Amino acid sequence: MSTTPREAGFRMPAEWAHQEAVWLSWPHKTESWPGFFEAIPPKFAEIAALISRFQEVRINCAAELQDTARHWLDASGAVPGRIRLFDHATDDAWCRDHGPIFVKHRETGEVAATDWRYNAWGDKYPPYEQDNRIPGLIAEALGLRRFVFDSVLEGGSIDVNGAGLLLTTEACLLNPNRNPGLDRGAVERMLRDGLGVDGILWLGDGIEGDDTDGHIDDLSRFFREDGIVTVVDPDPASPNHEPLRENLARLRTLRTPAGRPFDIRELPMPERCEREGQVMPASYANFLIINGAVLYPTFRQPARDFQAGVVLADCFDGRQIIPVDCLDLVWGLGTLHCISQQQPA
Repeated sequence: MSTTPREAGFRMPAEWAHQEAVWLSWPHKTESWPGFFEAIPPKFAEIAALISRFQEVRINCAAELQDTARHWLDASGAVPGRIRLFDHATDDAWCRDHGPIFVKHRETGEVAATDWRYNAWGDKYPPYEQDNRIPGLIAEALGLRRFVFDSVLEGGSIDVNGAGLLLTTEACLLNPNRNPGLDRGAVERMLRDGLGVDGILWLGDGIEGDDTDGHIDDLSRFFREDGIVTVVDPDPASPNHEPLRENLARLRTLRTPAGRPFDIRELPMPERCEREGQVMPASYANFLIINGAVLYPTFRQPARDFQAGVVLADCFDGRQIIPVDCLDLVWGLGTLHCISQQQPA
C-alpha cells in the first residue's frame, strides 16, 4: 500500500459520532447456535427493526436468503425504506469482525473502508473465505475508497474515543494466532497507520467463555473522549473476578493526553450464563451505540439487567437506553456489538 489511512488524513470515529447506517450479516449458519437457531433470525430482525427506528440498516444477505430475511423483517415491524439488503454471501453472522472498519477524513469528511484480513479468531471456525471478502464488497457497493491490509484485525478487538486513543487487549492482539510475526510495537504501528490513532491503551485478559481471546467489546468501552465504562465481577469465586480486577486497576493508572485520569464507570457482570455445560460470554459491555440510542444486551436477570441499564443511562445522557433480550443470541458466543458494524456519516 502506497498510502496508509493515517497518511491520507483518515481516523476511525468514535461509535457515538453520527452514523449513516449500521451493517449486519444475516444469520444462516445453524452450527453457530446449535439446537437454538430457530430463535436467531427473528432476533436479528427484532434488532434490525429497533435500529431502523433511528437510522438505516444495511444487511449482507445472499440472494437465496433474502425472502426469509424480508419475512422476519416485515414481521418485526422494521421501518419501511430503512432496510437495505445487499447480495453479499457470508459464512457467518459476526459483522463486527468480518465487516469493514470505517474511517473518516479529518478535513473533508470522506468515509473510507479499511479491509483487514479475517481468520475467524485464529482459524477456529473455517470456512471464512466469504466473510473475508465482505469489506471489499461493501466498499464496491458504496463506491468507497478502500485500504487493504495483510494483517488480521477484528472490529470487536478495538474501541476508540474518536480523538486519537484506542483501547484493546494483550490477550487478543498479541495472540500468535492473529499476527504471529508482529510484536507489540509492530501491532501499535499497524493500529496507528491503519486507523489514524495516536495512543494505544492496553488491557489484559478477557472474560470466561469468550472464544475471541479477549475482545475489548466484552470488557471496556469508551463512552466519551475521557470516559471508559468497564465490567467488574465482585465475586472472588468467579473466574472473571481477577482478570476484571486487574483490568480495572490498569484503567485507573491510565491518563488522557492532557495528563488527567479517565472517568471510569463500573458496569456489573451478569450472573454466569451456561447452556448445555458451556459457559457463554454474556457481558453488558457488548452494547451498540446508534443515533439517539444505546441498545444493550440483557440476560433474563431482572436485577442485574436493570442495574446495567442504570449505569449506561448515566454514561449516555440524552440517548434512549433500550434493553434487548440476548440470552439465545449469546449461545452463539456474541451479542449486539458482535453482530453489527456502524458506518459513520
